[in-house]
Amino acid sequence: MAEQPQQVSEQQVNELAQKVEEVILGEDGQPLSKKALKKREKELEKEKKKQERLAREAEERAAREAAEVDHGVDNYGRSAVNMSREKTETKWTALGELTAEMAGQLVHVQARVQGSRPVSGKMCFLVLREGVETAQAVLSVDADTVSKKMVKFATSIPNESIVSITAEVVKPDAPVESCTVGTVELRVRKVFVTSEVKVTLPFALEDAMHSEEACARDATLNRVGLDTRLNNRTMDLRTITNNAIFKIQAAVCQLFREYLTNEGATEIHTPKIISTASEGGSNVFKITYFKGAAYLAQSPQLYKQACIAADFGKVYEIAPVFRAEDSNTQRHLTEYVGLDLECSFREHYHEVMNMIGAMFVYIFKNLELRWARELEVVRRQYPSEPIKFDETPLRLEYKDAVALLRAHGEEMGDFDDMTTPQEKTLGRLVREKYGTDFYMLDKFPLAVRPFYTMPDPVDARYSNSYDFFLRGQEIMSGAQRVHDADMLKERIAAHEIPLESLEHYVRAFELGCPPHAGGGVGLERVVMFYLGINNIRQTSLFPRDPKRIDP
Repeated sequence: MAEQPQQVSEQQVNELAQKVEEVILGEDGQPLSKKALKKREKELEKEKKKQERLAREAEERAAREAAEVDHGVDNYGRSAVNMSREKTETKWTALGELTAEMAGQLVHVQARVQGSRPVSGKMCFLVLREGVETAQAVLSVDADTVSKKMVKFATSIPNESIVSITAEVVKPDAPVESCTVGTVELRVRKVFVTSEVKVTLPFALEDAMHSEEACARDATLNRVGLDTRLNNRTMDLRTITNNAIFKIQAAVCQLFREYLTNEGATEIHTPKIISTASEGGSNVFKITYFKGAAYLAQSPQLYKQACIAADFGKVYEIAPVFRAEDSNTQRHLTEYVGLDLECSFREHYHEVMNMIGAMFVYIFKNLELRWARELEVVRRQYPSEPIKFDETPLRLEYKDAVALLRAHGEEMGDFDDMTTPQEKTLGRLVREKYGTDFYMLDKFPLAVRPFYTMPDPVDARYSNSYDFFLRGQEIMSGAQRVHDADMLKERIAAHEIPLESLEHYVRAFELGCPPHAGGGVGLERVVMFYLGINNIRQTSLFPRDPKRIDP
């Protein structure tokens, strides 16, 4: 009879498995020798003692810190959410108001923490930012006000958090070159976080402020791509450069208003939902309007002219313009801010054209005088020369510009519309020949202008129309408008536009209308070319183009 195999109990299996687990293998996969095991035990014991010592030291340090009197405890912390509970008589000082003459004074400031740099457990530096200005603050442990815990707290404040600080103004040993306010330093007495950043920042703000020149010099500098910046536009707009750009943009609007108001013009506000395309053509956004359809205004053109027919004399508007152009160039947007104007004249449309030229001179001169600080900040990141212009702007006729281009080797017909490269070439040639970056180009071919443009009285192949150019690129297009109803109907028919779609527009001229001229200025283009910036999206607050509708 065959011998039966011995049964192995579950308990025996578990005991055997435990013994196998206890076998320690060496690097060669073999069990360690007794000598190796003893060595390993000593190493483990040594590491255990080290960890116990570190834990003991940490406990002792924590106990010392807990027992240590924090003499700065009332001078730092996180403020409660500001719900406008109280009003105080605190006098707040803007960073840009700090001067060396204020040395020794105690000031109260509110700003963002752009960065922090601990020097030791007893000292740290903060870079504060407010608008276009940055300043350095320092916390240094003393016997009365600043404690080690206060310094530790300051270094832990997340970048971009907002703080309220009380500090003494002091003169640094050497100018603080890294800050726009370099003649003073703030010696902090109190620091409270009033709004704390609680998420990871999409990028470091300093990385978004490097100039191309700096990046070329130092390949280790981080670059922030334009798409990343635009996708996080709120963060991007915090840079001192962007802050300055949009202060300059606001200044252009202010100066536009100032000049035209002084000229007796009335600011108007026209509809942006209209029943027909204001410029004709297909570059228009069609929208649902209840049970019908409507369009977003390509310009306030028809309404500006209606106001002239209503005897307003001179009108202007600052408002959005919508263009459904599937163009992804560096100078095109689907929505931009238009600075539009229309003015009646007595004898010749040059009365209006020259007034517009004088208006631009007024804007350019006042930007350099009244917004010099902002221009300095922008030019630090985007270096450019101030534009050259004459008190009386240069006027060229289109045929003369064509001749100038041909002399340079460009091939184009007398009545061809200029391409963007040709415009840039012309700008360079004009600067070389006439020493100006700003000029007026008059008498465009009639075929390349809108239906409401007045033909030239001598040669109907040309027109009483003009463009204004800055640094070789167009910033404004304008013309004398057709104000005679019969002539207007002829021009509408020539452009194959259904007359019934412009019925209300034509009716204004049938009631009698003075001769008039005007133009439309692209705000973002003016700022872009004036500052020498390469992409119009950087001068649009929240740009819209065929590929971007957010944020």
